Amino acid sequence: MSHAVDDPEAGTQAPHLDFQGTTPYEDYVQADVLTHLQHPLSDDPGEMAFLVTTQVMELWFTLIVHEWQTAAQCLRQDDLPGAMAALKRSTYELSSLNASWEPLAHLTPAQFNSYRSALGEGSGFQSAMYRRMEFLLGEKSASMLVPHRGAPRVHAELEKALHEPSLYDEVLRFLARRGEAIPGDVLKRDVSKVYQPDAQVETVWADAYAQQPDGEVVRLGEALTEVAELVWRWRNDHLVATRRAMGSKVGTGGSAGVAWLEKRAAKNVFPELWTARSRV
Repeated sequence: MSHAVDDPEAGTQAPHLDFQGTTPYEDYVQADVLTHLQHPLSDDPGEMAFLVTTQVMELWFTLIVHEWQTAAQCLRQDDLPGAMAALKRSTYELSSLNASWEPLAHLTPAQFNSYRSALGEGSGFQSAMYRRMEFLLGEKSASMLVPHRGAPRVHAELEKALHEPSLYDEVLRFLARRGEAIPGDVLKRDVSKVYQPDAQVETVWADAYAQQPDGEVVRLGEALTEVAELVWRWRNDHLVATRRAMGSKVGTGGSAGVAWLEKRAAKNVFPELWTARSRV
């Protein structure tokens, strides 16, 4: 049985301090698990910052995937307010994710090299949860399942996500049900393939922005644009941090490093929302 302890200094009742077993906070947050997942592989004290920051990023990925899946489900149910709320929450979370680069953004090559070997063949592009984020954004690629063949549960989750409509697919289906002129071949496309921009979809967005600037379609478009901009900032911050820490050397895991990140940073998420602006 827990019981209260009097705090003589405050003259008020102190919080409960005596619990049977672990505290309710620990039971809910699993803090003891989280704070014992760090196992540095080098003697360099900076590795701990790299390890914790990367783990924090994985948690943000998990939450953002949850929000975008929630938004997609709401759109399938024609629940625009629910979708908008999830998208708004994800922008706060994306901002926090992007801020996670700060502990790593100023690494010199020597500082990064002091523990880089601890990563071995490890690389951020192997993150399954980040891959699920990319899939939800329409950046589908069956080849990105290959690194996860040795983890059946993770591989199955990714394969399922590969063949599910992306968040943007659900947006376009929602717009079509509202009577917008989304082409049939876009609505029936193979959702396991990367999304390709469509001129008629661009026209739908351009017309909405020009004719109903305060309408629901534009409000949805602006929520998606905010997400897209924050994703671009994430990719760009990743690029800059990598360029600062290792220049143009081959990346961890055999990736092309900066060259690969430059290519990723140049791509727009929800592309017609950006090109349509030139027509308004």
